Amino acid sequence: MKLNLSADEVLTTTRSVRKRLDFDRPVERSVVEECLDIALQAPTGSNSQGWHWIVVEDAAKKQALADIYKDNFAIYAKSPRSATYAEGDMRAEQAGRVTESAMFLTEHFHRVPLMLIPCISGRLDGIPAFAAASAWGSLLPAVWSFMLAARERSLGSAWTTIHLMNGGEQKAAELLGIPYDQVTQAGLFPIAYTVGTEFKQAKRLPLDPVLHWDKW
Repeated sequence: MKLNLSADEVLTTTRSVRKRLDFDRPVERSVVEECLDIALQAPTGSNSQGWHWIVVEDAAKKQALADIYKDNFAIYAKSPRSATYAEGDMRAEQAGRVTESAMFLTEHFHRVPLMLIPCISGRLDGIPAFAAASAWGSLLPAVWSFMLAARERSLGSAWTTIHLMNGGEQKAAELLGIPYDQVTQAGLFPIAYTVGTEFKQAKRLPLDPVLHWDKW
């Protein structure tokens, strides 16, 4: 079901969805493929189109990916955070809710109807900034387009990267037959219909402190 949202509504209400994923409602392959067809219209450097999309619906493989994620999340949750916020900063106020949401997904990741791993051709480990920016710039717009198309079709997702830690990317590659030495994974996305379709704009810091005209 398409929600018939305006472009601005889709752009401002596509959230990271974790606690409002419907784990029990199946997601049709045709809907995912429709979203991916839209994603393939995204810009890509030098028209390279080096993206690949692995959609996982097999229960055993979903469980294995969820286990990789859960093991890494346990390590991540204990690691010191580099970001500190002043008293009254909305990001500090929201931190507890974000953590709770992340923990919820960790415990229930295996239950999502589908998982998605977007990939880009080439290994991006330790390459120069120019090459890395070019490669990611050839994939990330398409991933965001997928998420926007999914939102319009009552699907929710969240861009997670924790499975990539501590050799997890290679474990996922072995599990799914991804040629690890030739392809880089960009994340692990839960795919599910959402519980309800109304989402609000997020609270964000104002534009002025992060806008720079002509100089920093």
